[in-house]
Amino acid sequence: MAADKQDTWNATRLPDLTGRTAVVTGANSGIGLTAATALAAAGAHVVFAVRDPRRGEAAARTVNGSAEVRRLDLADLSSVREFAAGWDGRPLDLLINNAGVMMVPQGRTADGFEMQFGTNHLGHFALTNLLLPYITDRVVTVSSGAHRMGDGEIHFDDLQLAGNYGPVRAYAQSKLANLLFTLELQRRLGESGSRVRALAAHPGYAATNLQSHASSRAALLFMKIGNRFFAQDDRAGALPTLYAASQDLPGASYVGPDGRGEFRGAPTLVGRSAAASDPVAARRLWAASEELTGVRFPEGASAVA
Repeated sequence: MAADKQDTWNATRLPDLTGRTAVVTGANSGIGLTAATALAAAGAHVVFAVRDPRRGEAAARTVNGSAEVRRLDLADLSSVREFAAGWDGRPLDLLINNAGVMMVPQGRTADGFEMQFGTNHLGHFALTNLLLPYITDRVVTVSSGAHRMGDGEIHFDDLQLAGNYGPVRAYAQSKLANLLFTLELQRRLGESGSRVRALAAHPGYAATNLQSHASSRAALLFMKIGNRFFAQDDRAGALPTLYAASQDLPGASYVGPDGRGEFRGAPTLVGRSAAASDPVAARRLWAASEELTGVRFPEGASAVA
């Protein structure tokens, strides 16, 4: 049951974040910008990690608070490594893995990975592990209810979907990968003795720019209609991310809207598919991701806490 309006959690209930630093990927628009704006308003210094610094600078100027812009292209591992190498050693309290692409035509990243899997999962996988020595509080990765769509599984025999590409199938696999990544990251953090937590969130059905790059005119039209009549706005869509980023929740928690079908509503803990809860698949995906990216869980990760 949804919470009463007067009790609904919203961004005004964020704790004081003065002195804390957050990196938000894809912060130049949509849910990323809304989350970054709210974090800055609560006192955090927010790093806009964006592919287009010019757009990022324009977005950062709209924020009432402390912000800076750094270039990050998640579809290019050299850019991910450059971003991490450029970190100045200061503590990073919060990493929000928000950026992504959705149901795009078949394409490849700079490193030859299927575009959605490479951007949504592998880019964030590499970024998180490279920054982990500096992270002091938590990692929040934005997934989607779409992790249940498509085949509902990770195609370990064809991770790049070279012989079986479909925009929905690829997006669903990448969002399922986000949840398995969170599950295995939390296991590794706990095993290493770190107090850092890994959590996931999904925005429900939120109207953002993410839906503007679909693979066909029919899909674009469907999303346009859905955005107009069924979706919640990006302010509401960002609430699960902000809730996961700020509330005292167990590691590996998954936050989404509390309304029917988790399309809209106040943030709450939500369930996930059986495939997204499979620890064996999570470890297998982690091993494959390490092999593909050349990035591994850092030694001595417990020191970050």
